[in-house]
Amino acid sequence: MSSPFTLMVQGTTSDAGKSTLVAGLARALYRRGLRVAPFKPQNMALNSAVTADGGEIGRAQALQALAAGVAPHTDFNPVLLKPSSDIGAQVIIHGRPAANLSARDYHAYKPTAMAAVMQSWDRLCSAYDAVLVEGAGSPAEINLRDRDIANMGFAEAADVPVVLVADIDRGGVFAHLVGTLELLSPSEQARVRGFVINRFRGDLGLLQPGLDWLEARTGRPVFGVLPYLHGLFLDAEDALADGAADVQAGAGALRVVAPVYPRISNHTDLDALRLHPQVDFSWVGPGQAIPPADLIVLPGSKSVQADLAWLRAQGWEAAIRRHLRYGGKLVGICGGFQMLGRTLDDPLGLEGAPGAVDGLGLLDMATVLERDKQLVNARGRLAPAVDAGEAAVSGYEIHMGVSHGPALARPALWLETAAGGRRGDGALAADGQILGTYLHGLFDTPEALSALLGWAGLAAAERVDLAARREADLDRLADAVETSLDLGALFDAGPLPVPPCRNR
Repeated sequence: MSSPFTLMVQGTTSDAGKSTLVAGLARALYRRGLRVAPFKPQNMALNSAVTADGGEIGRAQALQALAAGVAPHTDFNPVLLKPSSDIGAQVIIHGRPAANLSARDYHAYKPTAMAAVMQSWDRLCSAYDAVLVEGAGSPAEINLRDRDIANMGFAEAADVPVVLVADIDRGGVFAHLVGTLELLSPSEQARVRGFVINRFRGDLGLLQPGLDWLEARTGRPVFGVLPYLHGLFLDAEDALADGAADVQAGAGALRVVAPVYPRISNHTDLDALRLHPQVDFSWVGPGQAIPPADLIVLPGSKSVQADLAWLRAQGWEAAIRRHLRYGGKLVGICGGFQMLGRTLDDPLGLEGAPGAVDGLGLLDMATVLERDKQLVNARGRLAPAVDAGEAAVSGYEIHMGVSHGPALARPALWLETAAGGRRGDGALAADGQILGTYLHGLFDTPEALSALLGWAGLAAAERVDLAARREADLDRLADAVETSLDLGALFDAGPLPVPPCRNR
């Protein structure tokens, strides 16, 4: 093609369905033989992924790349903001940390960020048949209009058409769509091609009078109404999933709990546990009682010292020690692993005030935060002390902390090196009760999931394949997109190629 299909999906609210719609469209176009790139100019999220070119992007864009059948690349999300406090964030440009800025300082930095956005946009437009853009939040956030690079500011700079998506399940869908449109400038309004309504359940005929009114009121078409897809399980962009897709465990299930600390990151590491039919999984938020469990998992954190202080204030330290006295198992992943050591030192003030704090002291190691971030895709095997069969593991590392100490002499994993050798990762306590690792995705392979559940006390764990489930749900989503939306009208392209037959 001489120029790609381009379309920007903007939402009336956060969580309106932007990421999901882009993923569904990407898979639908991919099935038609098109080379598709997802693109989010600016993302704010603590769930991220390591790309093929060795950078870091939002996890939603990695999922959209999977839907499109392409390897994740830093151009898919050129600006990633990782909040470290309520008013500040680490700014990732083209996959690498560029600065730690307050919200006010980032506003001044936006022209620099916009230049990076447009560089990525130009590269994608020259390499792909279609580029699907996802906005952030809502384009009608008046206080963010100046120097906007996430929504209409980008759409106007790149001259791309826009579709607005709204979630009818949360109510007020017509007010959301009409109100958003009314708050846009005349040139921005002219850019909005039409609407998609997301997560509808019920009789579509009863909704039709409202759709007719919306089209008459705005002069724009409704390209379709996506149904509420019960049990759809896709990687969350940032916020914890609502649990609607979680499997209900039966009697005798392994009880697993994890804390929801304020700067929790990459909580998708625990998705495989949430899906397992023999696991009774619970997130434990602030102020909630910590229930008895067979396994406690401490997930990743963007601000490890602050989240460790929160854990202590919420009573987790005493609960963990009691849990271990009664024979329970404990896993720490990335920031959660660092919390298990003797000390956590941030001499450069990368995640807060400079200085060191005491860790939980459960593993004989110390961690120091360094300026350079480790960004590595990795694969390997569980150490024999964890699993005699050395089950395969696959995932990625994203961390600024470097850990040292005797505990690391007993690694939990053996990971492959570029030279063809292997390196130890993490630590396993001498009594076999505590496991720590820097590897995100620890539970993702079926073999490692079964082995780790067995280590935690579950006999004869059933096989659960997270990757296969993700693929099946992406195809299910694309089926709904193809059935419910007028794709030719959406892309203003007439009839699109018919996808080849697939084994469904």
